[in-house]
Amino acid sequence: MSVMSLRLPDEIADTLASLAKATGRSKSFLAVDALREYLARETWQIEEIQQALKEADAGDFASDEEVSALTGKWTGNAR
Repeated sequence: MSVMSLRLPDEIADTLASLAKATGRSKSFLAVDALREYLARETWQIEEIQQALKEADAGDFASDEEVSALTGKWTGNAR
């Protein structure tokens, strides 16, 4: 396990301390948990973007019919 030191704005440090007290968890546990969730979400998003760029570069786009069907689905449900 690695140790990392960082500076937190006072409002974040206060919120973290309050949440730790309310949940009975340590501030470190909560910070690592939040960082883990953030990194998972950002990693997923970057991977999806990279895959979409590969598909676009390969000319793999939705057909006019596919776009129309999807548009119809969502505009029809919005009414």
